[in-house]
Amino acid sequence: MVFILGPCVIENFELLDKIAKVINSLQKKYPQSTFIFKASFDKANRTSLKSFRGPGLELGLYYLKLIKDKYNLLITTDVHESCQIEKVSNVVDIIQIPAFLCRQTDLLVEAGKTKKIVNIKKGQFMAPWDMEYAYEKAKISGAKEVWITERGYIFGYNNLVVDFRSFLIMKKFADKVIFDATHSVQLPGGGKGRSSGQREFVYPLALSASLHVDGIFAEVHPEPEKALSDGPNMLHLKDLENFVEDIVNLSNFKLNLNYFKGESKS
Repeated sequence: MVFILGPCVIENFELLDKIAKVINSLQKKYPQSTFIFKASFDKANRTSLKSFRGPGLELGLYYLKLIKDKYNLLITTDVHESCQIEKVSNVVDIIQIPAFLCRQTDLLVEAGKTKKIVNIKKGQFMAPWDMEYAYEKAKISGAKEVWITERGYIFGYNNLVVDFRSFLIMKKFADKVIFDATHSVQLPGGGKGRSSGQREFVYPLALSASLHVDGIFAEVHPEPEKALSDGPNMLHLKDLENFVEDIVNLSNFKLNLNYFKGESKS
């Protein structure tokens, strides 16, 4: 099982260090799993112009490099423009493409040219079978692997739902399928100028998805209520060890899914 864990946005180095320390301890406890630290240097898709975005590219990458070296963790962060990719690729192990940008051809091609792993967040507006074209843009351009992350589908205003069929559909072409357990319970723009969320659904959805996916993505914070981005749908850091332990235990069950031969796209 792959775990992609960390805060939504880089608020300060102390926050990164506190969370990375816990993730590093989990990496030692579960050596057969892969742990990847994530945090954004810029949240370019905030609901409001007044919302906190992060420290920016230069300082953000500096902090992520410190975490990488101190804790020997794999690192990922998201890019929003092609011009960011070269600098980002010098630090991170996995380049993440935000959901709203999952069809941006130039961004996907440039990310693929780094020959690193590219993790594409599936857009809230995208059918799972259409993500194959996004996958091809990065893979054909040279990406080592292309992962696809499910993070919910728009279901009316300010609401997302997770179609579990998408895991099996995307496994037909993606190198890995990841489930974003925290953004999938987000209520986009549902908080009067900011996004809200339903944290109580993170745990049951992640457990259910762990039977079918290659990895779990979850944002964590020591005080989600005070987080500067996505607090309502983030996990409490104090709960992370139990969360990981249960997912590892459940994912160890080897399910026989070879029966799935369906070609239907409806």
